[in-house]
Amino acid sequence: MELKTPLYDAHVKAGGKIVPFGGYLLPVQYGTGVIKEHMAVRTQAGLFDVSHMGEILCEGKDALANLEMLLTNKFGNMVDGQARYSPMCNENGGTVDDLIVYKKSDDHYFIVVNAANKDKDYQWMLAHQFGEVTFTDVSDQYAQLALQGPKALEILRKLTAEDNIPKKYYHAVFDTEAAGIPCIISKTGYTGEDGVELYFSSEEAETMWNALLEAGKEEGLIPCGLGARDTLRMEAAMPLYGHEMNDEITPLETGLSFAVKMTKDDFIGKAALEEKGEPKIKRVGLKVVGRGIIREHQEVSADGKIIGHTTSGTHCPYLGYPIAMALVDAACGELGTKVSVAVRGRMVEAEVVALPFYKRNK
Repeated sequence: MELKTPLYDAHVKAGGKIVPFGGYLLPVQYGTGVIKEHMAVRTQAGLFDVSHMGEILCEGKDALANLEMLLTNKFGNMVDGQARYSPMCNENGGTVDDLIVYKKSDDHYFIVVNAANKDKDYQWMLAHQFGEVTFTDVSDQYAQLALQGPKALEILRKLTAEDNIPKKYYHAVFDTEAAGIPCIISKTGYTGEDGVELYFSSEEAETMWNALLEAGKEEGLIPCGLGARDTLRMEAAMPLYGHEMNDEITPLETGLSFAVKMTKDDFIGKAALEEKGEPKIKRVGLKVVGRGIIREHQEVSADGKIIGHTTSGTHCPYLGYPIAMALVDAACGELGTKVSVAVRGRMVEAEVVALPFYKRNK
């Protein structure tokens, strides 16, 4: 049975169209529709309920050593309040999940994992822990909201002091407040825009939601659903677990080498990645040049030969044309390569383009 986030009633009241996602009932869109929600985030601001995400604490004298072994990225050089993205591999080099680690102090880390993988990730951490360390699943204690868009920080400044807002991307301020509610404010997001993610007690979810929407009225802030979250992350070419990566696909194959530190002494999956050598497949961006919209799980061909499959695809509201991401033979991943994608029995022409499709002006 699907779970409800603390904001379920607020979504229903606001006219959200509820669908099951990652084990939760969440709004896919509101009456405004996906296109308006998408454009609000690109031009003004949007508010997302991401309380379905999981939160796990990693604490103890050996917390850092555990993270270094569990995850592919490096964490020893982080400062307090810094956040870092990382895949987590299995012994075969496939991806268990991708997640974000926040450093609160030398022996205290806050980990945010994907909703559908929360229990799997937690069990994986427990099964591989060593030394003096405690992993605690605290997901039920937290609600999470993502305030995203060029006017996001302007809105937040109405509810909290400037010092409470992180100065840099991928940094967070712990033990702070917004709208009088104790929270963590993190300069992160999944939209390709400026903005923050706020973590706070589940009991305060509706109060925080209403306070943000009220504060952002003048700036055009609107609630946004899963539909816009997906089109936004796709324009920004951000991978989604279960699409661009899974237990079989390695982080190197899906273009996440920046977060895989092969120079580390060891991590789970390192030996397998070394053995596999240079990735034989790669994640590419496809821009549709023919007629049609490409979706996931569709065969990609070049010169009459199947070279891979699409992992995500849609028509992008801001860019104004259809795009897709695909995993293809590495040799066929050159920019400008002409490909065809099988869509319902007919071939749609596309070409390989650089990722991300969209990059905001900083």
